[in-house]
Amino acid sequence: MVKDLSVTLGGLRLKNPVIPASGTFGFGLELAGDMDLNVLGGISLKGTTREARFGNPTPRIADCTGGMINSVGLQNPGIDALVSEKVPALRKVYGGAVIANISGFSVEEYRECCAKADACEGIDLIEVNVSCPNVHGGGLAFGTSARAAAEVTAAVKSVCHKPVFIKLSPNVTDIVEIARACEDAGADGLTLVNTFLGMRIDIARRKPILANTMGGFSGPAIFPIALRMVYQVARACHIPVMGCGGVASARDVIEMMMAGATAVQVGAQNIRDPFACPQIIAQLPSVMEELHIDSLKDIKACI
Repeated sequence: MVKDLSVTLGGLRLKNPVIPASGTFGFGLELAGDMDLNVLGGISLKGTTREARFGNPTPRIADCTGGMINSVGLQNPGIDALVSEKVPALRKVYGGAVIANISGFSVEEYRECCAKADACEGIDLIEVNVSCPNVHGGGLAFGTSARAAAEVTAAVKSVCHKPVFIKLSPNVTDIVEIARACEDAGADGLTLVNTFLGMRIDIARRKPILANTMGGFSGPAIFPIALRMVYQVARACHIPVMGCGGVASARDVIEMMMAGATAVQVGAQNIRDPFACPQIIAQLPSVMEELHIDSLKDIKACI
């Protein structure tokens, strides 16, 4: 029997739930000559800020058992280049859901960048990364405070007509409290989780491996924690969730959906294998057959 992989996310129909996570697939164009991008359910583009950013000093990557730590530092060409160059070029080769991932260091920057993304015809959904430090609030990430996360959400929703998903940081005491605050402020959906704060030390050099000392830990090792957070938030909120964190296989995708995710992002696995997403999508029907699942929409009954 033919399996139905399609899902509906924020009013958008995706041919499947598999989406490369922001920061792990560039702007989609980098692999356009090597794979058919149109097999993907969606693409979350590289995180974008108001101004172009070079990012953090190198080295930026540290290998870990079960994952990796990155401290890239939001290297990107800026919002104007995204909407005038990157998205139009991607739309020439890709017809699926395009997700703009927006970062900012003040509420005003989030509002300005999201307004420009919302006005870009080729963008379908806006994903707001609240893991950036609030330069006007003492440097703590917006996503570590329910009040600050809600403030960003409300500001972005005031200028956007397209669906807005808030990407939550797991580096908090109570992620459900922050998720609910974003929902109450008008978020159309949530993405979780972003990376965990981690570090490695080069014991021979007696120095941190990363030039920035700490960075975001991702990979299969974080999957059980990410799954737990998706489960908690999906039960507490009434808006859709994109699950993310350590997903590396078709089984992981289905497990995330059983926890309550409507769609699933693949992050670190893309960096280890740029063809991970097409492989996962190709494996989904056989795993569904094994589990007697005809449509991924039916998985919600398993929660």
